[in-house]
Amino acid sequence: MFKRTHLATAVVLALNSTLLQAQEADTTQEDASQEVEVIEVSGIRASLNKAINIKRQNMQIVDAIVAEDIGKFPDNNVVEALQRVTGVQVTDRASGEVNTVSIRGLTDVTTTVNGRNIFTSTGRSIALADIPAALLQSANVYKTRSASQLGSGLAGQIDVKTQRPFDFEDSKVVLAARAIEQEQADYYDPNVSLLMSDRWETDFGEVGALVNVAYARTRFRDQSITAGAMLPYFTKNPPEGYDMLTRISSEFWTPGLEEGLPFAAGSTLDINGVDAEYYLSRDAIFGIDKYGDRERPAVSVSLQWAPNDWSEYLFEAFYNGFRTDDQTTMFFKNVEHTYLLDPSTPLYLFGGTNIVKAGSAMDSQNIGNNFTSGDYFTGKTDGFLYALGGSWYLTDDIQVKSELIYQTSEYSNMFFAMRGVPQHLTGTLNFDFNAGGGIPSLEVIDNPNTAIDESDLTNRALWQTDGLFDNSYRGEGDALTFKVDTEQFVNLGPIEKLKYGLRYDKRTAEDYDYLGAGGNVAMSLTEFDDGFTYINSDFFDGRANFPGTWAAVNAKYIAQNRQEIRALHGYDDVTDQAPGINFEIEEVSKEAYVEADFAMEVGGKILDGQFGVRVERADREMTFYDGDLVSEGEGSSTSVLPSFVVRYHLADDIITRFAYTETVRRPDFAALNPTISYGSNLTGLELKTAGQGNPDLGPVESTNLDISVEWYFSPQSSVYAAWFQRDIEGFVFDSKRKVTLQGPEDEEPTGYVITQPGNASDGKLNGWELGLVYFPEDLPDVLDGLGVQASYTLLDSEQDIPEFDVDENGDIFVSRVLSRSMFAVSDKSYSVVAVYEKEDFDMRLSYVWRDDFLNNYEAAIFANPLGVYRRPEQSLNFQMSYDVSENLMLTFDATNLTDEVYQSYYQYPTTNNFGSAIISRTFALGMRYSM
Repeated sequence: MFKRTHLATAVVLALNSTLLQAQEADTTQEDASQEVEVIEVSGIRASLNKAINIKRQNMQIVDAIVAEDIGKFPDNNVVEALQRVTGVQVTDRASGEVNTVSIRGLTDVTTTVNGRNIFTSTGRSIALADIPAALLQSANVYKTRSASQLGSGLAGQIDVKTQRPFDFEDSKVVLAARAIEQEQADYYDPNVSLLMSDRWETDFGEVGALVNVAYARTRFRDQSITAGAMLPYFTKNPPEGYDMLTRISSEFWTPGLEEGLPFAAGSTLDINGVDAEYYLSRDAIFGIDKYGDRERPAVSVSLQWAPNDWSEYLFEAFYNGFRTDDQTTMFFKNVEHTYLLDPSTPLYLFGGTNIVKAGSAMDSQNIGNNFTSGDYFTGKTDGFLYALGGSWYLTDDIQVKSELIYQTSEYSNMFFAMRGVPQHLTGTLNFDFNAGGGIPSLEVIDNPNTAIDESDLTNRALWQTDGLFDNSYRGEGDALTFKVDTEQFVNLGPIEKLKYGLRYDKRTAEDYDYLGAGGNVAMSLTEFDDGFTYINSDFFDGRANFPGTWAAVNAKYIAQNRQEIRALHGYDDVTDQAPGINFEIEEVSKEAYVEADFAMEVGGKILDGQFGVRVERADREMTFYDGDLVSEGEGSSTSVLPSFVVRYHLADDIITRFAYTETVRRPDFAALNPTISYGSNLTGLELKTAGQGNPDLGPVESTNLDISVEWYFSPQSSVYAAWFQRDIEGFVFDSKRKVTLQGPEDEEPTGYVITQPGNASDGKLNGWELGLVYFPEDLPDVLDGLGVQASYTLLDSEQDIPEFDVDENGDIFVSRVLSRSMFAVSDKSYSVVAVYEKEDFDMRLSYVWRDDFLNNYEAAIFANPLGVYRRPEQSLNFQMSYDVSENLMLTFDATNLTDEVYQSYYQYPTTNNFGSAIISRTFALGMRYSM
C-alpha cells in the first residue's frame, strides 16, 4: 500500500537511523512507516524497544507498554500492566487485582480503544480493569494531546490498541492459558485467550480477518478491619444533668469540620454556658469478610480489506463483559462507653490528646447498632462497540479517513442484605482502636452470670434477624459517532502537513433504580434451617486480635430465596421489581479541529512540531424523575482547546520537547440529577446524610505545560526527564449544609447533612518525571541480557477547598476557602523493574511504590478530620517464562509477593487510624502456544 513520506520524517529518520534499525518504528500518530532493516529482538527487550520508539517517534509526550509476545502480558488487566509506566500510579487494590489508574496524580483519564472513545453504561469512561491484558497489542499513555485527539481527560488519554490481521505477515494462531491462585480464596482460576488471524491475496485485493477471544475468572477474598469515625463524649466528670461517657449532642458542636474537633488534652465544648472537657472516641469497630466470583469475557474482531494500493477498509467489533457475585459478611460492634462496667474501669488515651485509644465497655443496649450482616451483590456489564471505516489516498498528498461507530453498554446490579442483631445484651467488650500498626483489636468476653456463652459468636442462638436491604440498579448508554479526518501534505514554508476533521457524537444515558421496603422481622436464627446461617473462618488471616469467626445471615441463601424473604418482611409484591427511571439525558457533541505539522533547520539541527486548535460544542437535553414529579432542562458548553508542541533535536540521539495544551472534563451524567437521595443511618447518629445532583454543572478546564528531554543513548536504552504543570479551574466539589428533611423512612422531619456538587474548586499540579531503560552492553556472557527499567515521579499539588454555610434567607455561601493537596495525588512514586533474558529464558522482577495520598472525604456528620488518606502502597511482582520450543512457552508469575496490608487514616496516622485490608497474593502457571 502506498503511503506518502514527507521531508521532516526523512530527516528525522536519518538522524535516528541507529535506533530505528533495532526494529520498525511505531508511528501510529503520523500513520507513516519506513522500510528499515529489522534486527530480530524478542522477549521483554523487544517490548521495551517498541515502547521506546513509540515515545521517540510520537510528536506528543507519550509512554507506552507493548506486549513482547501475543497473549503474554504477565498481568490480569490493563491497569496492572500500566503500573510500570512512568507517571502512572495505581490504587484500589481489591477483589484480587488493582482497579484504578491515575496519570501524574489525576484520575480523570479518557479511555479509547483503537482511538475510539469507550464508556460503560451512563459513565464517561470504561473501567480499564474490565479490559483483559490478553487482548492488548499495546497501550499508549498520552500525557499531552494534539488537536486531532479528543479534548476530554484532564489527566491524559490511554489508548488501548488491539491486534489486526495486517499486523502479521501470514496466518497466526496463538493460544495462551494460565491457572491463577488467589491465596486468600484458595482457588485456581482460568485466564485464557485465543487469537486466530489470517490474510489472503484475492482477485479483489488483500483481505485479512482476526478474532481474539479472552476469558478470565477470579474467585477472591477481601478482608478488612476498621475503627469507626470519631464523635465527642462527656468525660467521667460531665456537667450537671448529663451522664458520664455519653455521646454529646450535635447541638453543642459542629460536625464535618475540615480539621475535625480539637483533640488536645483538656479541650472543651460549651455545654449550656459551661466549658466542659470531652473525649473523642470511635463509634464502632467492624470487620468485613468478602468472598467474590468475577468473570470477564471479551472479544475483539477485525476485518481488513485493501482492494488496491490507495484504499483500505476496516470493520471492527469489540465486546467486553463483566460478571460478579459477591457475598459479604460483616461483624459490626458499636463501642459506646455509656454502659461502662464500672466508673473505675480504666480508659486509655493517646498521650497529650483527648482521643480514646483503648478501654472496656458493656455491649450497647441499642442492639440495632450491633449487628452482623449477610450482603449479596451481583453485577453485570455488557458493552459492544462496532466501527466501519475506510482510508483513501485521493492523491499522493491527500489522505482521507472516515469511520461510523456505534456502541452500546448496559450495567445492572442487585443488592440484597439482611442483618442479624443480638437477642439480648451480650458480654463485655475489650477494645483498642490502634492495637499496633494501625490495626484495631476487639474481644467479646463471656458474661458468667448468663446461661449462654456470649463469646461464642458462632452460636446461632445469640442472633435474631433484623432489617432487610433490597435494591437494584440499571444503567444504559449508547453513542452514534461519525468522524472524518483529512491529512494533506503541503509546501507552505516550514508547514509540511495539515490535518483537519469533524466529529459528531450523539450520546444517550438512562438511569434506573429500585429500593424495596418492608418491616423489620425479629426471629432467632435457630428458627431457620441450617442453610440460612453462614459462618466464616480464619478472618484476617490471624493478623489481628479480632473475632476470627461469627454467625451471620447467609447472603447467597437469602438472595436465592428472596421471594420468601420479602414475604417474611411484609412486601405487598414479593417478585423482582423493575427499577424505576431516574433520568434520561441526550448529549450531542459537535467537534472540529485543524492542526499543522512543521519542520525547519535551526543551528544545523531539526526543529519540528505541531500546532492546532479543537472546538467542541456539547448540547444536553435532560429529563429527571422523582416519583410522579418530572422535570426537564437543557445545558450546553463550548470549549476552544488550542495545542502546541515543538521538538528540537539537540543531537542525533537527544530530543527536547515543549508542549502547551488545554483539556476539559464534562460533568458525569449522574451528577446532573437534582433529585435528593437519602442515605441510611447505621450508627444511630442524630444527623443523617443525603445527596443531590446539580443540572447546572459545567466542564472542568485544565491548562497544561510540559517540557521534556530524552536521550536515546543506545538502540535498547534511554533516559528522560520531564517537568509539567496543570492549572485546573472548576473542579467539581460537594457543598455541604445542614437541612431538615423528611426522608422516606422518617416518621417526622429529621436533620440531614446534604451534599451537592458544584464547580467550586480550583487547583494546580506540577511535578517531575524521570525514567530509564538500560541494557548494558559488553557484559560477561552469563550477565548478557541483564537490564533495568526504572521511573520516579515527584508531584506538588494544591486545591482550593471551600467550606459552605447558609444565610438567613436559606442561600448557600462560601464561608472560607482552605488549601490542601489534590485528591488521589501521591507526592512521590517510583517503580523499578529488573529484567534478565538469556536464550530461551527471561524473567522480570518489578517493584512499585507510591507515597500516602488524600483519597476521599468522610461523611460530614462526624468529629474527625474530613480527609481520609491512604498510607504508602507498594507491590512486588515477578514474571518468568521459558521457551520449551519455537512454538511453546511456559510461564510463571506472582503478584503482591510481600503480602501487603493496605491502610487508611484520618489525616493523623497514629491517633486517627481508620481501615486495614489484606489483599490476596496471586500465583499463576501458564503456557502459550503459537503457530
